Amino acid sequence: MAITLKQLEAFVWIADLGSFRAAAERLNTTQPNISARIAALEGTLNVTLMERDAGSVRLTARGRDLLDHARAVLREGEALITASGAVGLFDGTLRLGVTEMIVHSWLRDFLRAFRARFPKISVELTVDMSAKLEEELAGHRIDLALQNGPFSRVATGTAPLGLYPLVWVAAPALELEGRLTPGDFAAHPVLTHARGTRQYAQVAEHFRAEGQAVRLVPSSNLAAGMQMAVQGMGVAALPAAMVARELAGGDLVRLDYGWVPEALDFAARYDARTAPGFVATAAGIAQEVARGHG
Repeated sequence: MAITLKQLEAFVWIADLGSFRAAAERLNTTQPNISARIAALEGTLNVTLMERDAGSVRLTARGRDLLDHARAVLREGEALITASGAVGLFDGTLRLGVTEMIVHSWLRDFLRAFRARFPKISVELTVDMSAKLEEELAGHRIDLALQNGPFSRVATGTAPLGLYPLVWVAAPALELEGRLTPGDFAAHPVLTHARGTRQYAQVAEHFRAEGQAVRLVPSSNLAAGMQMAVQGMGVAALPAAMVARELAGGDLVRLDYGWVPEALDFAARYDARTAPGFVATAAGIAQEVARGHG
C-alpha cells in the first residue's frame, strides 16, 4: 500500500492540534476518515505513531522521529506545485485572524488579491482584539494573524505591515475647534480602546499626568466606538486609516490636540514551522496590500 499525502497531512495536523477531532475539522472531513488514514499509514510503515488515551493523543518516540519527515514531504509537494506555476492546484482553508482596523481599511483588497492567487483556497475569518488573536495563533486555531503589537509571544514567521497613526476625532456638532487643551476633553466622554490595551493605558496616563479628570469609555469594538463618535457621544482616538471615509464625508472632524497615543504597529504573524506554505505567501500578499494602501 502506498503512502498518500492525505495520510501525512492527517498525521501532521493531529500532532499540531492534539486530537483527531480537531484534525478532522481542520481538514474538512470526518473523524473516522482521519482514524482510517492514520491506521493505514501506521500499517504501511509498520510503526505506532501515536497513543490514544481518553480523548488525548500523544506521539510515540517513533512518531516524533517521523513527524519532521512528514512535514518535509508535504513541503516538497507544495514546492512542486509552486515550481510548476500551477498555484491553482492549492486547496484547503486559510484560517485568518484580523483586528477591526484591518476590516475597516484594506481587508477587502487583501481578500481579492489572495483569491486571485489561490482561487481554490477558502478563507475562514475571525475578527477579534489583537491579544485574543495571539492566543488563537499560539493554539493553532488560526493560521495567520494580521494584528498589532505589543506581542507577548514570539512568532516564527512575521511580515511587518507598517505603523498606523491614531488621530483624535469628534462629530462636528460638538464644535471642538481650534487648539484644544486637556480641559476641553472634560466636557465629553473620551471613547477609548478596551481596558488592558496599551492605547487605553496611554490615554489614562496622559490625562492623569495633565491633572485633568476625564470620563473614559472603553470598548472592545472600535467600530462601535467610531459610530458613537459619529453620533456625538464623545471624542475618540482612532486609527486614521479606519476613519478616513468619515473624515472625508464630514461625519467626523479631526481635532487639533498636541498629543495622541502611540501608532499601532501591525504585522502578519504565523507559525513558519507548522503552517502550510501558502500561509507565508498570504503574509507577503498582506504586506504588499498594506504597503499599497499606505
